[in-house]
Amino acid sequence: MKFNYWEFKNTVLFAFIFIYACQAQNEIVPKPELLTGAQQTELYLDKLKSKNIAVVANQTSVIRNDKGEYVHLIDSLLALDIAIKKVFAPEHGFRGKADAGEKVENAIDAQTGLPIISLYGKHKKPTAADLSGIELVIFDIQDVGVRFYTYISTLHYVMEACAEQNIPVIVLDRPNPNRHYVDGPVLEMQHQSFVGMHPVPVVYGLTIGEYAKMINGEKWLKDALICQLEIIPLKNYNDKDVYELPIKPSPNLPNSKSINLYPSLCFFEGTTVNVGRGTDFQFQVFGSPFLDQDNYDFQYIPKPNEGSKYPKHENKTCFGRDLRTHNTLNSIHINWLIEAYRNTEDKALFFNSFFTKLAGTLHLEQGIKAGKSEDKIKESWQPDLEKYLSMREKYLLY
Repeated sequence: MKFNYWEFKNTVLFAFIFIYACQAQNEIVPKPELLTGAQQTELYLDKLKSKNIAVVANQTSVIRNDKGEYVHLIDSLLALDIAIKKVFAPEHGFRGKADAGEKVENAIDAQTGLPIISLYGKHKKPTAADLSGIELVIFDIQDVGVRFYTYISTLHYVMEACAEQNIPVIVLDRPNPNRHYVDGPVLEMQHQSFVGMHPVPVVYGLTIGEYAKMINGEKWLKDALICQLEIIPLKNYNDKDVYELPIKPSPNLPNSKSINLYPSLCFFEGTTVNVGRGTDFQFQVFGSPFLDQDNYDFQYIPKPNEGSKYPKHENKTCFGRDLRTHNTLNSIHINWLIEAYRNTEDKALFFNSFFTKLAGTLHLEQGIKAGKSEDKIKESWQPDLEKYLSMREKYLLY
């Protein structure tokens, strides 16, 4: 076959032009901006007009204005003449500054004059009186996708109270920074509490909007009630993307590293080990005065600060691990927990009664005490995880 130089040259030239054009297009066409449900006001504003509205919100309930500045959703809606009558606040309060577990009182918001009703402490569920005169409830809170993070428990009680009063709920969806995996023991219902209300794993892989759908779909509300529910979905959301939260979701989750480590380190809250509360690197370290100094060369001293007025082991030197440069986790890591138990001299004092509530099962503590490996313990989670993953499929929006 005769070689055609000009045909070859033109083919190669065309290929180079095509590759260059594709590269140029990739450079010119920006990635679509992720829009939260709250940001897309055009999808829900008309539904709010001429109605008395209550909003479940905290410091994360923000949208960006034309200048790129974050404005609280409530301030934005009030400026648009939406009749907001009440604000319901979850754990940590409306401004998100209260300690974990700290009682938050009802108050009046100084900026708007709106009554703020706390949904924490003994008053976790809105009463009929709280909802009197309310025609629609908006739920807009940034979650982190972990079972013992109590915002999904607040969601449950809000949906239940609204179902009882025949009041619709609109959930403005937000990304889940821990949606890239599902892991952990599935809650056994005999261990149900406010830090674990539903038979889901520790990391459940759903946005808060998808979770609301699951609460309804699995009929987890009292008496199998169904809430009138609408989700304003995310736009341009890909759960493979890393999502940096613009505002910390609670006082002791200050950055993405703490949010990623939280599902693994929060188990220590049910032990004698401190997880960085009383420092500026909460949920990025762990330590205790009772850990063997020969095996733990990192040390710190917890001091009272915002979000932790009385930190565990206050003013005592804690020996442990610094995880601030640790690789991003794509599964729950319990080797740190196993290791800390083995390196604590008085093992009888290591676990407290809160641990089982966090784990949602007795088997995790029992397995650690029995000397089982991480792989062996996690292997026992798999049958329930597989059932959960099958159930979860029904509620995925993205």
